[in-house]
Amino acid sequence: MASLNPQQRQLVEQWAAEGATLNQIQDRLRTECSITLTYMETRLLIMELGVKIQDKPREAPPTPPEEQPQPSPAADVEVEDDFADMAEPADAAPGGTGGLKVTVDEVPPPGALVSGKATFSDGNTIQWFMDQMGRFGLRGPTPGYQPPPADIPAFQRELDTLLSVRGF
Repeated sequence: MASLNPQQRQLVEQWAAEGATLNQIQDRLRTECSITLTYMETRLLIMELGVKIQDKPREAPPTPPEEQPQPSPAADVEVEDDFADMAEPADAAPGGTGGLKVTVDEVPPPGALVSGKATFSDGNTIQWFMDQMGRFGLRGPTPGYQPPPADIPAFQRELDTLLSVRGF
């Protein structure tokens, strides 16, 4: 590995302080100091000098669009689950207009392995789905809708039962 004189060390420290990446430091050593190093040698040199490379701020992941395309009318058919009689009955939340009802779509929309609807005790219906990666998602009747807190455990139990019967 090449040894740097004090001026070259100071240059490397200055470049790193200015926010240069490891690749940029490697290129500048080659062009400005006529020192050719591999990426690994440059990395070891940086570690030997005790120079910290500044991390670039990470970009926030893109937020999903508020409105997603509605499934085709054929996929929107709501079918009572054939195995609902095997599941525990969902608890009705106090103060609501009725109990919880969870259904599974016969044909899930594109991109989903399984999907369905859930009607909560406040009368609002949401669409739920699970994609190929096993990620679970909900689409409420309005942006920011939150189901009644008392319905959440019953919804989770009912959905777990329905999905386990179907092999998910």
